[in-house]
Amino acid sequence: MIQQWLNGKTLLFIIAVSIVTGTIFYSRYLSEKIANDEKKKVEIWVEAQKTILTETTNASFNLAAKISSENKDIPIIETDENDRINPTNCVNLDSARIINDSNYLKDKLSEFKKQHEPIPLPIRIDDKTIVLNKYYYGESLLQQEVRYYPIVQLIIVGLFIIITVIAQRTAYVSTQNQLWAGMAKETAHQLGTPVSSLKGWVEVLRDIPGNEQIVTEIEKDINRLELITDRFGKIGSQPSLEEKNIIEQITYMVDYIKKRAGAKVDFIIDAQNEKDIPAMISPPLFDWVIENLLKNALDAMEGHGSITIKIRDTASQVLIEVEDTGKGISKANMQKVFNPGFTTKKRGWGLGLTLTKRIIEQYHKGSIYIKSTELGKGTTFRIELNKG
Repeated sequence: MIQQWLNGKTLLFIIAVSIVTGTIFYSRYLSEKIANDEKKKVEIWVEAQKTILTETTNASFNLAAKISSENKDIPIIETDENDRINPTNCVNLDSARIINDSNYLKDKLSEFKKQHEPIPLPIRIDDKTIVLNKYYYGESLLQQEVRYYPIVQLIIVGLFIIITVIAQRTAYVSTQNQLWAGMAKETAHQLGTPVSSLKGWVEVLRDIPGNEQIVTEIEKDINRLELITDRFGKIGSQPSLEEKNIIEQITYMVDYIKKRAGAKVDFIIDAQNEKDIPAMISPPLFDWVIENLLKNALDAMEGHGSITIKIRDTASQVLIEVEDTGKGISKANMQKVFNPGFTTKKRGWGLGLTLTKRIIEQYHKGSIYIKSTELGKGTTFRIELNKG
């Protein structure tokens, strides 16, 4: 599935690059062709100006005037040999700005000088005097559109790639979510039969004198299995949220984990003397979150240290922080801890924090992240549950 997704992205990228590259080369070809045509048009226009200035016959003058008037898109500025601008013979420019902006023609002349060499026009006034006019010209609107077309197309193709990648990613995540939900429900289903059978055998054992203690311990384990089955069964379907005292809910899970942690681990619940902090949660799933965080903290501390759970009630959120004094998380692993399959343990599937993140974000519409971590000193995970 992942390989197919990557292959699809690669093919899409190659196609997009090919389209853009082809467009750039073809646009450059068109731009050069238009530039050559426009240069010829300007040269003809300049010759027409010479005719208008020097010819005395009406036929030649009228023809030159007609040729001159046909240029409606190429901007041209006339100067003398010292580049002094003749504002009366500047065509296809903004006439209002020529009048109101004293620097407009100077700026345009500077721009045209960078684009093309001027076309000179020597005009003989008399036997001794020759006047040299120069005609600078810029790009027509068509030339500008052709020049900027590849950039526009690149933006369009880029947006197309982004939208396509997002769509593929969304489809991939959706498929993964369905897979997760299917696996979870199948696990719950498979656990249901042996758990029911075990409950029946417990009732048989209960009727045999002397098994009271054994029955009690087995019932605890069966209740635990039923809780796990219930948790897996809720994955993939939207659980109903209930208003619960978050302090009591966390205290219950801390007491459960404390019995299995050993005497060298201290547990501290800091709620700033609050007794009741309400929050909308799914109790079985939220318990799973706290259990996973506490177990991860125990693994990080390797049997000794302290775990502090801070609970804070703000105007808009309930904040829960699980802080341990363990070995910390390296920078290389910071971005991976919530990824499926990632684990630094020798045993385990690396799904605990992945499920934790999914439960908080998808089912409780909250957020969970690593607030702080330092190698050799510990890590703090933070949960934010929104109110309302």
